[in-house]
Amino acid sequence: MLETVGHPSLDALTDAAVPRNIRLSRPLALEAPQGEHELLSGFRAMAAKNEVWRSFIGMGYSGCIVPPVIQRNILENPGWYTQYTPYQAEISQGRLEALLNFQTMVGDLTGLAVANASLLDEATAAAEAMALCLAVNKRSKARRFFVSERCHPQTIEVVRGRALPLDIEVVVGDETALDFTPPLFGLLLSYPATDGSIRDYRALVERAHREGALVAVATDLLALALLEPPGAWGADVAVGNSQRFGVPLGYGGPHAAFMATRDEFKRDLPGRIVGVSKDKRGTPAMRLALQTREQHIRREKATSNICTAQVLLAVMSSMYAVYHGPKGIRAIAERVHGLALAFDAALRRRAYRLPEATIFDTVRVDTDATQREAILRRCRARRINLRTLPSGSLCIAFDEATSAGDFFALLEAFEAGPAPSAIDATYRGPFARTSPYLTHPVFQRYHSEHEMLRYIRRLEAKDLSLTTSMIPLGSCTMKLNATAEMVPVSWGDFAWIHPFAPVAQAAGYRELFERLEGALAQITGLAAVSLQPNAGSQGEYAGMLVIRAYHESRGEGHRRVCLIPTSAHGTNPASAVMAGMRIVPVRCDEQGNIDLADLNSKAETHRKDLAAAMVTYPSTHGVFEEVIREFCSVVHACGGQVYLDGANLNAQVGLCRPGDYGADVCHINLHKTFCIPHGGGGPGMGPIAVAAHLRPFLPGHPVVPTGGERAIPAVSAAPFGSASILPISLAYIAMLGAEGLRRATQVAILNANYMARRLDPHFPILYRGRGGLVAHEFILDCRAIKRSSGVDVVDIAKRLMDFGFHAPTVSFPVADTLMVEPTESESMEELDRLCDAMIAIRGEIAAIERGEMDRDNNPLKNAPHTSHDLAASEWNHPYTREQACFPAPWTRHHKYWPPVKRIDSVLGDRNLVCSCAGMEEYVES
Repeated sequence: MLETVGHPSLDALTDAAVPRNIRLSRPLALEAPQGEHELLSGFRAMAAKNEVWRSFIGMGYSGCIVPPVIQRNILENPGWYTQYTPYQAEISQGRLEALLNFQTMVGDLTGLAVANASLLDEATAAAEAMALCLAVNKRSKARRFFVSERCHPQTIEVVRGRALPLDIEVVVGDETALDFTPPLFGLLLSYPATDGSIRDYRALVERAHREGALVAVATDLLALALLEPPGAWGADVAVGNSQRFGVPLGYGGPHAAFMATRDEFKRDLPGRIVGVSKDKRGTPAMRLALQTREQHIRREKATSNICTAQVLLAVMSSMYAVYHGPKGIRAIAERVHGLALAFDAALRRRAYRLPEATIFDTVRVDTDATQREAILRRCRARRINLRTLPSGSLCIAFDEATSAGDFFALLEAFEAGPAPSAIDATYRGPFARTSPYLTHPVFQRYHSEHEMLRYIRRLEAKDLSLTTSMIPLGSCTMKLNATAEMVPVSWGDFAWIHPFAPVAQAAGYRELFERLEGALAQITGLAAVSLQPNAGSQGEYAGMLVIRAYHESRGEGHRRVCLIPTSAHGTNPASAVMAGMRIVPVRCDEQGNIDLADLNSKAETHRKDLAAAMVTYPSTHGVFEEVIREFCSVVHACGGQVYLDGANLNAQVGLCRPGDYGADVCHINLHKTFCIPHGGGGPGMGPIAVAAHLRPFLPGHPVVPTGGERAIPAVSAAPFGSASILPISLAYIAMLGAEGLRRATQVAILNANYMARRLDPHFPILYRGRGGLVAHEFILDCRAIKRSSGVDVVDIAKRLMDFGFHAPTVSFPVADTLMVEPTESESMEELDRLCDAMIAIRGEIAAIERGEMDRDNNPLKNAPHTSHDLAASEWNHPYTREQACFPAPWTRHHKYWPPVKRIDSVLGDRNLVCSCAGMEEYVES
């Protein structure tokens, strides 16, 4: 491979590709590398420092039982967790069906027409609901948003933080005394409330609508199995967390949040939506719909910067609903409700003071200080955690995992004696649900483990993952997620700790955080790290808020201009706008590099108001730009801060450090560079590293102390983001060590340059850096091919499916191009296989150019080809079935069959269907 790229060694290649003025002069100061067995033994000892008590804390997080058939075959299965985001729908039909089930489940339970395919967590979903209310409420010119004081504290905090830079006034208070003067554009209510009470909001919703305000409701899916859904009493938006549907607590995540709304608001719904279309044969097929809503398209005009979802966790939650079905879900809800009723009755019999309120799973007990401390002392003796409200009342939240032993231990702690012998758990009263839910056949069929296993495997077989072949996506870093890295995620000592359990019970997690933060600080060359942001886009947003807070602390709050190169990721301008910035674009030259003269001009023009510049390095065009130090110096000279998008940190680890060449903030995509798997489109993690002067502003949290002494508000619901997947990244760093990380980076650069050299004679490389080299990714220019043959990049992407490959990134960052990133994980054999496939496809294009193949009826325009094509009685193409279905030798030994033909994207957007009810009938109509 080195011979092909023309360099004698990896070090020589590195010297040629990476500018010398940013290179590290010494190795990273990291722990010595460990083998897999040694690592897992150490992780066992670390995990054992956590104490898993029974937590009855609630606050949006509940104990649950993960069906083993789901844990083993989805959570722990690389066929599910190594899939990419389903942008290539034809090879993503399995997870798209599971996500459609998720949307159906959410829509049914909330009583609203359209649900998305998950969001990051409940608190950020509530903030997104506020943004949706503002965007769609054309009746109101108001900038005030009301939040009920009965919402969870972390939700209130995140909503307040999101509102601040957008000049939205958040009013937190008692909704029973709500005054609509001055006007409000929206309300956020909680149903049930954080203390467990359930209120009738019908009259309030009617009044809000009369006053021109929309109503969002934070709710609980399990409660909605018994309670009248928000959509039935007029709510416009419903949000919440699906964690209690079969996903471990994980000290806060990852969990799939949800959002549902009215049909007329679907084009403003953030996140991804799965819709139903059909393929060229007329077969029902699913795809991501209305993608023009996404920030990659709308950029600074986007109302959300959401770039990801929590697909793997949404799949788990949807499968939990499929496995249990409506009767099973109702039975679980009634058991939980029955435990709460029995406990309530036992305490009332002992003359405890309990509010007269309708409840679902949470009992509130009003106590004085002496009584409260005695109860808590007895609970601690029994390894039980309760929640104490600011008023001093105690809350006890029951869940699916509450055992008889847990229940009796609670009774003992409250000295309440035996529970009532019989409790009717049927929910009755003014809020009782009468409408059906989960009526689609998918929720009726798979209630035995054998049938469930087969259903999961059938869906898995429809998808292409890293278990099939490499996924060469530029900007996305789809690389090996080593099994040893994944193993600790399922351990109970990591999985079953409540995020708001006393800090002393999470000593193992504390060690994990400290080690990972220290390693990331060393790798980036920055002083401090916050692990709270639970997605790359969330890291961007948090970093920009830190910069904003820094300027305000210096009396320079007027600094609001953000310079962003035109080549930037779409999340960059969207995140900056959400942080209250005004975007000023900076041009790139014909070679794709930042135009330094334009940067100087723009920086000088906005010198007094310059807050920041956002830059991706290596560039989004896949090269190490020589001027990165000058870029940072120009911004600093004008009083701005440099935000470095860490999407391409994969090409820097061990070679150079953002903090050394001028970055002040860097977000780190742990799901890219540090091996957390993509899970079909999530989970991800986006911690931020900051320079010393920004340390005081790192995100805080209202429940668990985090961040600096001048912390910005929380950006995520949990204090440490999706904590349970952090062992993956620490394991990756610990097993490689400093030299291994450096070598991984060098091999990633080698692999990219090797592929670029092999493909350049067939597909010109659009941008190159020093010595004609690229960084860890490169762009294939297909624009001339489109002119000469009529074949576009989408045709190439679909044809690659016939070879058993996922396509590179299509038309980003330049239209009609393919962006390739092989990563360091892939062998030479796999790289050659993809190169051979691309070269063979170029040969087919050449045949079209020569007139030997029809411009409209050829293997590319008709791709992908399915097993149905092979077996069909009719074949109306001027090429053979063998060329269509077996275009390369390896396809005869192991063939991945796309389950559907090319999907009609226009039809999918024009006929948006967001639930799986009536798919067959929809296609027929």
